[in-house]
Amino acid sequence: MDLKKLVSSSCRQKIMKELSKSKKINMMGLVRRINSTYNEVNRNLKILEEEGIVTNNYYGCARVITLNRENDKTIVLLQVLKTLESADSSVVHN
Repeated sequence: MDLKKLVSSSCRQKIMKELSKSKKINMMGLVRRINSTYNEVNRNLKILEEEGIVTNNYYGCARVITLNRENDKTIVLLQVLKTLESADSSVVHN
């Protein structure tokens, strides 16, 4: 998937922002933090996982998601999100 499509989803943007703040987070914690539904987060995590941007690990029945900071797409997406965030805040302040 190209980068424009990856960043086009507000849910994926929220997931990336939240994971950039945490080393890892469990699935239900992520759902609560981004104020979304389990199904929507799960669907978007599958896309991010297919691209190698996130990884899932299971500890018993707990699903823990980690951002793959070694992936080139992850690095670029985090930079894009940071740029978008700063552009949004400068528009608000002007």
